Order: sequence, then C-alpha cells, then structure tokens
Amino acid sequence: MSDGESRFLALQARAIATLWRCLSGRRLATLWRLARLVGPLVERFSRRERFVTRTNLAEVYPTRGDADRRQLARQSLTHSTATMLELGFAWMGDPERVEGSIVEVHGRELLDGARAEGRGVIVLAPHFGNWEVLNFWLSGHFPFTAMYEPPKLAPLDPIIRQGRERRGAQLVPTNPRGVAALLKALKRSEAVGILPDQEPDWGSGVFAPFFSRLAYTATLLPKLVARTEARVVTGVALRLPGKGFALHFLAADERVYAADEVTSATGVNASVESAIALDPAQYQWEYKRYRKTPQEAEAHPEHRRFRLY
Repeated sequence: MSDGESRFLALQARAIATLWRCLSGRRLATLWRLARLVGPLVERFSRRERFVTRTNLAEVYPTRGDADRRQLARQSLTHSTATMLELGFAWMGDPERVEGSIVEVHGRELLDGARAEGRGVIVLAPHFGNWEVLNFWLSGHFPFTAMYEPPKLAPLDPIIRQGRERRGAQLVPTNPRGVAALLKALKRSEAVGILPDQEPDWGSGVFAPFFSRLAYTATLLPKLVARTEARVVTGVALRLPGKGFALHFLAADERVYAADEVTSATGVNASVESAIALDPAQYQWEYKRYRKTPQEAEAHPEHRRFRLY
C-alpha cells in the first residue's frame, strides 16, 4: 500500500470516528428521527441493500403480500440505519447513559442459573436490534469473551476495539487461538458471545434450514458445547424507538445440544428465527445469508442458477 493510500484510509477513519463522537452525545430520540429520514433514502438509492433485503424477505415470508414485504423492507433498512447511527452512542457514549437506555431485561435468570450450576453460557447474538448495546450490557454484568474480526478499514480497529472492550469484554481473534480462548472462558463458567447468522468459510459449516431455505451455518457451537457442557441462550437488544432498548434472553432450541452438526446448526437457525419473531423489522435482512448453496458445494455444473444473489 502506498503512502497516499495509507493517508487516505487514515483520513477516512478519522472522519468516521469524528461522526461517531458527534453522534455519541445525541439523544436516542434524535438518532431515531434521523434514521427515519435517512432509512428511506438508503432504500431508494442503495440498490444492493434494497435488492438483498427484498430478496431475503420474499424467500422467508413467501405468503406475505408484496406490498407488506416492501413495507417491512423499508422498516428493516430504517432500523439498520439506526444501528449505524447508534454506534457512537454504544462505543463512546457516557456509560451511565448507555446503561440507562436499557430499560428492560427479560430472561436474565437463564444466564444466572447456568453460572450458578457451574456452567458457562454461550450467547447467540444475531444481527438484530442493536447488538453493540447487547455487548455493552453483557460485558458490564458478566465476565464476557467474544470473537472479533478487525474491520476492513484498518485505522478504525483501535477505535472499535476500545469501544467494545471498555466495559471489560475480552475480544479474541476468529481463528483456533480465539476458539481456545472461548473454551477456557466457558470452563471458568463465564459467558461468551458468538454470531450465529454470519456465513462461515467453506469447511467451517454445514447446510441447515433457515426459514424456508438451506443456509450455510457455522459448526463452532456443537464443538464448544461438547467440550464444556455450556448452556446456550439467544440474546438481543430490541430497540424501543426513541426510548431505549429491551434486552431479551431466550432459551435456545434444544437441538443446539445435539452432537450431530446438521442437527445442531438447525437448532441454531431455529433459535435465530425465534429472536427475529420479536420484531422482524429489526433483523438485518440486507446480509447475504444465502450466498453459498448446496449445488455450489457439490460442484454442480450449473450451480450459479441456484443462487439468489
């Protein structure tokens, strides 16, 4: 990378960080009003986000009318915009203000009960609501370890890392060393967080149903459960627009404890579906969850025609 490119990336990162700092002190009601203004513009002018969101919604909610799905797509992109605007609040805002924004906590007994039994807790944290607020709360109330992949814009790495670690969270890399750290934390009866709805690299997952279609799903969870007897819960920070957040911890689908990787992955996806049911508009539907296909894995000569995007 040339010196000019490095300077440009540093300037980009500085501009983004400045925006986060400017927004960090704003009221949530203000950020929500801004999201309601910007979200429709994202839907109108960002072809990629609009296309992927609508495609995913047509796949998972085939019985809904087209007008209903388009409205849901609009709402989803508005919530995704709100999440981006709230990053400064979650990472740089006054900790007392962030803690105070969490006005409800449901299901905490699932975490406390597991730790009382001497078990670790695996929190499945899908891209729903504001997952950074969830991370903030977990790291402030439990010894908490989560996997972390540095951003593509490298100069932002220390800023994001500081934001996520400021309440005591331990971030570990997405590699075997990081998995080893998760295992150690679980054996100490601590909490760890993993993303259940990101598509893994080939060789690190299996195909399991997610709503009405097979999705390539990570197999990290059954490996962690088998070696630690940890309990599994799904955790989300549901946005109460302009007012704060309600944390929900839900018992995971019992299939997550199966030794068979496909069965366990099916349980993971069913657990994510249960969380989405709280408010489908708050899920990040613009992610290409169905990018990989069984036909591609089998080297089908016409595998491209089976892709959604």
